[in-house]
Amino acid sequence: MKVVLHHPRREIDVSGPATVRALLDHLEVNRESVLVIRGDTLVTGDERLSDDDVVELRPVISGGAFARAVPRGRP
Repeated sequence: MKVVLHHPRREIDVSGPATVRALLDHLEVNRESVLVIRGDTLVTGDERLSDDDVVELRPVISGGAFARAVPRGRP
């Protein structure tokens, strides 16, 4: 299967079939740090990937709530 990685962007070939969990273990990627996407679909750890699949590993990005800047001393 073709695996598209980011940061830096690169593509690697991995033999399949394999579960998403096994793929991430093989690549030594923390399961909680990436989203695994096949086509337009997010796939879970127990999903079986075939040898002809193309999957993308996107890093999980989280952010806090937007806070309005208030000068000190003012409510």
